[in-house]
Amino acid sequence: MEYLILFLPLLGSIISGFFGRNIGDKACQIITCSMVSISALLSIIIFSKVIISGYENNVIVATWISSGSLDVNWSIKIDALSSVMLVVVTLVSSLVHIYSVGYMSHDPHKPRFMAYLSLFTFAMLTLVTSDNFLQLFFGWEGVGLCSYFLIGFWYKKESANAAAIKAFLVNRVGDFGFALGIFLIFYVFGTVNYDEVFRLIPTITDQKINFLSIETNIVDLICLLLFVGAMGKSAQFLLHTWLPDAMEGPTPVSALIHAATMVTAGVFLVVRCSPIYEYSQLALSVITLIGMTTAFFAATVALVQTDIKKIIAYSTCSQLGYMFFAAGVGAYNVAMFHLFTHAFFKALLFLGSGSVIHSFKDEQDINQMGGVWKKLPYTYVLMIIGTLALTGFPLLSGYYSKDAIIEFAFVSETKFGIYAASIGVLTALLTSIYSWRLIFKTFHGNYNNKKLGIETMHESPIIMMAPLIVLAVGAIFAGMFFKELFIGYETTYNFWGNSIKFLETLSTDHPPKWFIYLTPTLVILSIPLSYYLFVKNTKIVDDIVSTNQPIYTFLQKKWFFDELYDQIFVKPSKKCGLFLWKKIDGLVIDRFGPDGISSLIKNFSLKAVKFQSGFIYQYAFIMLLGFSILLTLLIVK
Repeated sequence: MEYLILFLPLLGSIISGFFGRNIGDKACQIITCSMVSISALLSIIIFSKVIISGYENNVIVATWISSGSLDVNWSIKIDALSSVMLVVVTLVSSLVHIYSVGYMSHDPHKPRFMAYLSLFTFAMLTLVTSDNFLQLFFGWEGVGLCSYFLIGFWYKKESANAAAIKAFLVNRVGDFGFALGIFLIFYVFGTVNYDEVFRLIPTITDQKINFLSIETNIVDLICLLLFVGAMGKSAQFLLHTWLPDAMEGPTPVSALIHAATMVTAGVFLVVRCSPIYEYSQLALSVITLIGMTTAFFAATVALVQTDIKKIIAYSTCSQLGYMFFAAGVGAYNVAMFHLFTHAFFKALLFLGSGSVIHSFKDEQDINQMGGVWKKLPYTYVLMIIGTLALTGFPLLSGYYSKDAIIEFAFVSETKFGIYAASIGVLTALLTSIYSWRLIFKTFHGNYNNKKLGIETMHESPIIMMAPLIVLAVGAIFAGMFFKELFIGYETTYNFWGNSIKFLETLSTDHPPKWFIYLTPTLVILSIPLSYYLFVKNTKIVDDIVSTNQPIYTFLQKKWFFDELYDQIFVKPSKKCGLFLWKKIDGLVIDRFGPDGISSLIKNFSLKAVKFQSGFIYQYAFIMLLGFSILLTLLIVK
């Protein structure tokens, strides 16, 4: 069963990628959708076995590397943590595959697209089922490569190519730190296998190492280097700039990669390495600080964006911040719970936005929409469900997971816990405002699109709506059904077992009642407030923008990170590259190297050819001259 879960998506990718032209578009879509769907069903079976009987397994596929002390297997590790990720990855991926059949129906390169989706799924499954850091890194780079392919799928669009390159390069920054962390682990322990590393960690908690001429605790350094990789992959503050630009890819790509799977790899890494992070209070404090900063930053930027997909992208960025600061305060199980519920409602919002974009003939600006809730009733209701879940409306999935993060942060005894909880409440309010802004400006008010008549609006086909319905069920019930299993005090240790390590027993304290009710109250009150501001009396927002233009510009420009990085990294790199190309490569290397040698030979041959005149007396003179030179040399010797 484990083999099928992992390799069916790979098989579908190979068939669609290499034989798509021979078997046709429809066959490729059927094969890839079927393979991933079977993988999803088997993953659900594995997950149920883990819940019911605590099933664990480590299937060795093959011996990968055996050299000296480095002994690495290619394996499929099944435990509570990997089983949760298997369900998230395969279920969302299968729904995205099915949705793509309708969304990409007019694209001429459907087999290639389906092959990329399935290959990405295989790489992500390889990542979450690894039992060592090397296989983890293989899957890590695999999903990075596939994201490059998928973001730049429409390669004839210059913006898509630029976004793909940006995502690839920013992730390389994080991956460099991640690779250094793996090298350090092998240098210290002589192994990269999880079980061996986790067992040896307590023996080196007080050891130091000199890194960049700084005396550093080894465990702290390992944790921080691994977290740099997580920051890049999960688009955390400072390494977040690639995520909004990645919306240039097709909408199914946004749902698969940037909502439920690839961007959660960083959270998975931190939780998987909880046996290491539990011994580094410094790293946990840094994770909390970065997480709460990301949550607040992304929420403020989402307030003023007008691209429907970019609003949801910044929302993803913000929710990932919640997950990280949950892990930072030691609530790894709550971080995974929010990852699990977030997969449903965020994929629902992305695919719902794709349905809206499909109806508006690829229009993504919410200012060019409005007044279509009667024309798109099913999409409207489904996106309402996703929005309620995202904002943490009582009894929906986001309410159980996001509020649990804020409450755990509040009662934690960590340095940044109370600050993280405060930021979490403020961010929840901002999340509700920008989420309802999207809904009201997209579906309510006046119809603002001048290119299309409102009579042309129509619902998406059933092949696109069916996955939305499944995700909506998850967005409504996932939190309610799995709360006790994932974060219940009595069941947490039984379910997670050894897959998550808690050095200290989880707190049973509860925040005061006023704090428990604070976030849901703000979320509920924000709905009529948003309706009034964005539908009934839009002049208020216009006045706020006009009187606070510098702040509005600051948020619209995304805190000027792109401009800052452009000045610090991009332009100097271009100037350096231009100098090396024109001056060093062109005037030095080429001039005195291949170009110089070829020019010398060419000139010599042009001179030599003049001796080929066809006159016998000239040939006789040259022969005599040569004989004289040879005779002179012999006499001199």
